[in-house]
Amino acid sequence: MNSDVPVTAPGECWKTVAVELVSDISLIRGEEELFDRTAHLFVAATDIACAADDLYTWALSRPSLTQQGERLVHDKRIRKLYRPGVLLNEQTAQHLHHLSGLGAQIRIGTEEINETILLDERVAIMAGDEGKAVRSYSVISRPELVQGILSLFETAWLASTTLETFDARFADIRMEAPQILEFLTTGCKDEKAAKSLGMGVRTYQRRVSELLVALGVTSRLQVDARARELGLL
Repeated sequence: MNSDVPVTAPGECWKTVAVELVSDISLIRGEEELFDRTAHLFVAATDIACAADDLYTWALSRPSLTQQGERLVHDKRIRKLYRPGVLLNEQTAQHLHHLSGLGAQIRIGTEEINETILLDERVAIMAGDEGKAVRSYSVISRPELVQGILSLFETAWLASTTLETFDARFADIRMEAPQILEFLTTGCKDEKAAKSLGMGVRTYQRRVSELLVALGVTSRLQVDARARELGLL
């Protein structure tokens, strides 16, 4: 046996590896603690990439951080990837176009994504279950893990569509969304709803399908709850 190689019991070896992994991943509970421990990383970062279902992220609890981000966007590479639901609200859509005008790159993707932030391709912040009373966040600095998360983000980014292109064909859905949501949540028959909107039944059903995609749901039964989450009802 090679005397240069230390011999340890299996349990001791596992314990060493576990300690190494934990040092590269910090579990943070709640937005306040997350802000306190990572705000300096956002200020120092020059390359920020984030993916989220909507704009209601932890940063909105700190308006000063959001405003500072808008002021510094010219000095940073900012990429934001969102789901179509962000465009259903006129105010939200305008805010995204405002950020785009400041220099941020914004794209819209239809696939489900986990709320993730990448800073200078060196640190990844991943949000935990949104349904928990106190949401947890994992702050990851282990290079191999960060690169894996970055690879997933880049794949989703390339498969998405620019804000301007997506919004151009989304305008009709946004205008009709309030009425269609009302029809769906009150159980109105497709034929009656289509007639009220002055369109054919097939056109109406296609609009409903597009709205489901925008909301990030798979059935009409989920529409009411999701629309309320987004402040559409």
